[in-house]
Amino acid sequence: MTGVAFDLPQAAPVGDPVLARELEQFLFHEAALLDEGKFEDWLALFSEDGRYWVPGQPCAVDPDESISIVDEDRALLAVRIDRLRQPRSYAFDPPPRTVHVVANVQSWHAPDGAHLVRSKLLMAEYRNTTRRYFAATVSHRLVRDAGALRIAFKRVDLIDCDGTHEFMTVAF
Repeated sequence: MTGVAFDLPQAAPVGDPVLARELEQFLFHEAALLDEGKFEDWLALFSEDGRYWVPGQPCAVDPDESISIVDEDRALLAVRIDRLRQPRSYAFDPPPRTVHVVANVQSWHAPDGAHLVRSKLLMAEYRNTTRRYFAATVSHRLVRDAGALRIAFKRVDLIDCDGTHEFMTVAF
């Protein structure tokens, strides 16, 4: 699987306002789950073969050929969440508080029936008297599974992806 979340020249814009709103609401719901620390519920939004990628280089194309800040499939995301839930987890003592702001949502239909969604993200994190801010363009490839939307691929392009980052606890 290549790391390109979607190829816009091959995609048609979503013209149905009801579907566009559903896709937008899905992103808002995902952000709320992360802010509320409901990581198991967030993981349930991924398809069985879902993948979460935060490239470590601008314009990266393939997670298998690029430096990555995060490159995890659903199984690795489950391990990450399990570690956060451990009583002696340094990353969650105290737990960080976050606010994810999702904006500028655009959506397309892929030729294979998937829904392609691009948005802008601002995330603020507060932990141990320290505030951090992240800004990114986020690409989702959403598929239907038994009628429900699922994340088949999520790519987070941080504006400072090639900068120095401390440990990142909460997903974008």
